[in-house]
Amino acid sequence: MSRSTPAKAKADAIPLSYCTLRESAVPVLPAGLSPDRVRAIIVGRNKWANGTTLRYFFFDRPGDTSDLKFSDGSTRPVTWVGDDANRGVVRESFAAWKKLGIGLTFVEVNDRNLADVRIGFQLGAGSWSYVGKDVRGKPVGERTMNFGWDLTANAYGRTTALHEIGHTLGMPHEHQNPFAGIVWDEPAVYAYFGGPPNNWDRNTTFHNLLRKLSTAEVEGSTWDPNSIMEYDLPAGLIQQPVQFQGGVHPPGTLSSLDKQFVVGWYPPLRGQLPRLEPFVSVPNTLAPAQQVNFLVEPPTTRTYTIATFGAADTLLTVFEETGSSSTFIKGDDDSGEDRNAQVQLPLIAGRRYIVRVRLYSAWRSGQFAVMYW
Repeated sequence: MSRSTPAKAKADAIPLSYCTLRESAVPVLPAGLSPDRVRAIIVGRNKWANGTTLRYFFFDRPGDTSDLKFSDGSTRPVTWVGDDANRGVVRESFAAWKKLGIGLTFVEVNDRNLADVRIGFQLGAGSWSYVGKDVRGKPVGERTMNFGWDLTANAYGRTTALHEIGHTLGMPHEHQNPFAGIVWDEPAVYAYFGGPPNNWDRNTTFHNLLRKLSTAEVEGSTWDPNSIMEYDLPAGLIQQPVQFQGGVHPPGTLSSLDKQFVVGWYPPLRGQLPRLEPFVSVPNTLAPAQQVNFLVEPPTTRTYTIATFGAADTLLTVFEETGSSSTFIKGDDDSGEDRNAQVQLPLIAGRRYIVRVRLYSAWRSGQFAVMYW
């Protein structure tokens, strides 16, 4: 996102710095799946199980660096460690998302080995994030999010932090919505983003601007130019719709549709969880993207199997309750496959576990069951 305020951008068209989204691997699905089933899987694949505790970590060692290329062609290591003021902007932005009442919890940790989200402040390297669950599986010494400019310089620092966290929650760039109807002046786009301060190559510009998402990758059918996930764009880049030929200038805050999106995927968790008893199959009927949660208190310490049954694509996850939060232990995703999600893992008597099952799609009876033994 921008390092200038929208008013400044419109007044003198100073080139802005923008988020460079990390590429996400598109799942390879078996041939013959129905379009509705494919769409449900692709839309939901990078969303977190609701109720997940996302632990974030700020890089803090002198050796947390990587080489950066400068305009004179030289390279030298530049730190990932940010000051406390910049960290504070990120903390406040996590709190702003949580304030919506979502079911996710954000906890700052001091150990990179415990973190899902690892944050650096390498100035000059651009601001970016992986999308949703794509942050998992990255080496503990690597960033999953970076801030490439001072977040305390102006109001767009907070906009940048909200934007990158939005990616971590599973949100794409809004201007790549296939329903937006945007017709770009492509030579102008390549020229603008190829110049300073971004200096993007054509592939980076295409990936972040001109590449339209497939209709299977987005929810809804409208474009939200006020979204926190929308770029602030100057005049001369958009040919259609006509009203945006003078540029797109979102307010830099969470829009009503942003809030609707994130609360829809991660609704508040209320009430006590139903208990899942050993060898008792519990049937469920859910709509796509809905989730069911169970409390498991194993009677003995041993290895258990937890599984779903039925004609359904599901994400099955197991967490251990740890005080006021929970820790992810194991999961399985059977989407698009001719099988059911299943995990085997040791459970310890006297501890509390939470089983969460999110439905992608159910194409026969609309029902599936959950059981552990």
